[in-house]
Amino acid sequence: MGYPERIDLLEYLPEYYEGVPEMEMLQASAGTECGQLAYSIADSGSQKNVESATWGLSRWEKVLGLTTDLSKSDVTRREIIKAKLRGSGTTTPEMIQRTASAFSGGEVEVVEVPGEYSFIVHFVGTLGIPANMAGLIQSIEEIKPAHLDYSFEYTYTWWDSLKPLTWASAHDRTWDDLRVYE
Repeated sequence: MGYPERIDLLEYLPEYYEGVPEMEMLQASAGTECGQLAYSIADSGSQKNVESATWGLSRWEKVLGLTTDLSKSDVTRREIIKAKLRGSGTTTPEMIQRTASAFSGGEVEVVEVPGEYSFIVHFVGTLGIPANMAGLIQSIEEIKPAHLDYSFEYTYTWWDSLKPLTWASAHDRTWDDLRVYE
């Protein structure tokens, strides 16, 4: 949402005010103020949605009992907020799955290992390690029962899917690039 142009208030007045310099200056000034007010109202409304919130993210964090860290990007802070919203209530594998999906942006499977009092978070919808693992770990620590341990499994590219690449095209990529090649 960009900053608005001034609102042309002269179009709401009778025509005989057009060309009157004092009236044009007064309406231009008032139109600028009205534009700023309209922007502030719209911007305030956008803070009610996590996806569009900017300066309102700290309020979301406060309401959810999260620490506000302004050094993190808005995208990262939104991921943490969304994970907290998805992770309220009794902890279930589905809750952990939804939380991990919010961070990875892809499909996630949670496998329970009852005899070992642990679970495995397997990222199946994205290749490699998701970008904000620190935020995901923090969220999982907040929602999981204290006695449960957990680990992560990542999905990487299968060797067979690299067969169509020529040596020249593979040579231009790093090992990390090839591990997540699609």
